[in-house]
Amino acid sequence: MAELLVIRHGQASFGQDDYDVLSDLGHRQAEAVGALLREMEWHPDRQVTGTLKRQKDTLASMGFDAAPEEHAGFNEYDFGDLLNARFNGDVPDMVKGDRKTHFRALRETVFEWQDAAFDGAAESFAEFEARIEAARVFATDTDAKRVLVVSSGGVIGQLTRAALGADKRHMMELNLQVKNTAMTRFMFKGPRCSLHEFNATPHFMTPEGADLLSYS
Repeated sequence: MAELLVIRHGQASFGQDDYDVLSDLGHRQAEAVGALLREMEWHPDRQVTGTLKRQKDTLASMGFDAAPEEHAGFNEYDFGDLLNARFNGDVPDMVKGDRKTHFRALRETVFEWQDAAFDGAAESFAEFEARIEAARVFATDTDAKRVLVVSSGGVIGQLTRAALGADKRHMMELNLQVKNTAMTRFMFKGPRCSLHEFNATPHFMTPEGADLLSYS
């Protein structure tokens, strides 16, 4: 069996004009998880990211040498687009600026998206599911024994939900649990792919590392 190790990007810039930028903390998180993998002598044979800057910069800060590949299927769903579709372009200010309200709206909006309860989104949930599966096949159609992917929380939630054969609602429940630079590991052989480990952060399990923990 081979390993597919999917790591969520480091902390991005919540509440800023451009979310797709790692914070200083995000870079330190990426350095910490990269250092841990090297300490464990876990070196990837293949590296893949989505096309988002926060994903690519996380992998760069992890410090591995080989040139990565990109697959847009590992990109996060566009929450801004989903909000605009749900609220017909008039998104409440509290949803934009208040963290607690934002994440409550995120959960509710994704559930409505899954149920096709509003029109106008650039991507349907069925299309999201299909591209995540295509990305997984891309990453695992390989002779490599250790594949490293840097992606995002929603993608990891969907990959995990699919591996478990769980209800679609589990995608979002898992999404909201995924910590920045957490490791989710799958074992694969041919078309078979099973969950081995979810949302692990051993690089935060020291007094110093605990200060690096974040969810958004």
